[in-house]
Amino acid sequence: MDPSKENVYDRPENGSSDSEPDDGESIGNCPFSQRLFMILWLKGVVFNVTTVDLKRKPADLHNLAPGTHPPFLTFEGNVLTDVNKIEEYLEEMLGPPKYPRLATKNRESNVAGNDIFARFSAYVKNTRPEKNRSLEKSLNKALAKLDEYLMRPIPDEVQSGRHSGEGPSTRKYLDGDELTLADCNLLPKLHVVKVVAKKYRKYDIPSEFKGVWRYLDNAYKRDEFTNTCAADVEIELAYQAVAKRLEK
Repeated sequence: MDPSKENVYDRPENGSSDSEPDDGESIGNCPFSQRLFMILWLKGVVFNVTTVDLKRKPADLHNLAPGTHPPFLTFEGNVLTDVNKIEEYLEEMLGPPKYPRLATKNRESNVAGNDIFARFSAYVKNTRPEKNRSLEKSLNKALAKLDEYLMRPIPDEVQSGRHSGEGPSTRKYLDGDELTLADCNLLPKLHVVKVVAKKYRKYDIPSEFKGVWRYLDNAYKRDEFTNTCAADVEIELAYQAVAKRLEK
């Protein structure tokens, strides 16, 4: 098996009507693709990224995976189109001793923050001013839940002696001081929330969510995350037709 010959294709964010890259070539907004890019990077795999302008989708893409949109993975004639299945495949096939395991040790890390993106989507798609405040509160509630988890020491921190069990956690990421599959899933979405809510709702993640900001700040120091992010302008462009104006 030669993972360097695997290809992961880029697709637009679900629900967006115009999320192709502005120049038709750059990596567009797609947290699903970024999730896979991060996994491959963390595994230490050399991989090729082929971006696809869905306005001018090449014919061979239709033949490769009819009826589906990227990202998908191809290897030895097999095509995987479900992001979760691709993640499972990479974790199974790219394992020790050559490649590191990226699975979490704490089950709760896999679901931390899993409702944020849905709350955010409802918030930016809303057109009714009278609902804006309640939807913003709903998003803050989901972020507060994530913040609580990030600030609470996890068992591994205490058992390993890295934390006394008293006071807030100081870990960098969801499951410890190393990025895991859970982070590859959540961080791209959290970054989209940060960029899009600021652009279209003038919303900032509250400063009191110290755990969330510590988490993001640590992620922005990692090449695996920053070098796989779409440019902010691409993310904003992707939501141009999705983030609705509040009607007066």
